[in-house]
Amino acid sequence: MKTFMFATICVFALTAMAAAQNKSVYTSTKTSACRTISSNPDEAGSYEGECAGVGGYKVRLLEGDIRQTIDIITPAKKKFELNFWGFYGGFSAIGEKIEWRTKAGVPVALIARFNVAGADDSSKSTSYLMVSKIGKTESCVTDVVLPGAKQNETARELADAAATKPCKSL
Repeated sequence: MKTFMFATICVFALTAMAAAQNKSVYTSTKTSACRTISSNPDEAGSYEGECAGVGGYKVRLLEGDIRQTIDIITPAKKKFELNFWGFYGGFSAIGEKIEWRTKAGVPVALIARFNVAGADDSSKSTSYLMVSKIGKTESCVTDVVLPGAKQNETARELADAAATKPCKSL
């Protein structure tokens, strides 16, 4: 009987732990998948588009002078500027997909690839993963993951702990 009860408790504990783990949901930032708000293709150009998110959140993709960043729009229409281009000044582009870390279907963090052209050679770029906490009252970058062998795994671990971290200063 004790063995049965122990096994039952273990099953419930493991089920609860699995339910508490964050899950990944992916959305696109391709301009073809986003609603164009404004566009001026002349010279260096500018673009503003709204892309689908998760749990009522949306991503606002911004481009100006061949640099990109994103803002987060909450279900209540509150805007949080993540200001990626403030971290690195070179020409930049957001990756084509965003990884949302969700808990029970609610976004708690976001991981976006941020490709930045080299200062001396714009044909060579560095691909960072920008980790941001997501919430109704605060959304901001908490970590920048440098390129490396376990870049994606590291970003997920940091994203899952982002809610308790301060915003990264520029």
